[in-house]
Amino acid sequence: MKIEHIAIWTNDLERLKTFYTKYFQVTVNEKYFNPGKNFTSYFLSFDEGCRLEIMQMPDVTKNPNERHIQFSGLTHFAISVGSKQLVDQLTEQLRTDGFEVIGEPRITGDGYYESVVLDPDGNHLEITV
Repeated sequence: MKIEHIAIWTNDLERLKTFYTKYFQVTVNEKYFNPGKNFTSYFLSFDEGCRLEIMQMPDVTKNPNERHIQFSGLTHFAISVGSKQLVDQLTEQLRTDGFEVIGEPRITGDGYYESVVLDPDGNHLEITV
């Protein structure tokens, strides 16, 4: 078994698509639109593994979670970039481009090298080797 995809609601579908395309070189499928539900989505595919589905629908409310407080439920996902050097470079690029870094590059207690940034919607995103 494997995780096939993870879905994220957004209030700005194109902004989120642009973020993941620019920084993580995802391949994007053709935009899907369901007029009956006024639902729009894209699937974002990496070179391998799980895909992201980003979705927008006008009546979905914004997530009230605070950016620096942990809550029950899905808390983050991680994207592997292949090396410590790439973790560092991408973290700095995101910081330079105005994205908030909430976890500096480091080796965690369980041996991962990672940083944590917030995507444009405030989702916690680990960047790891």
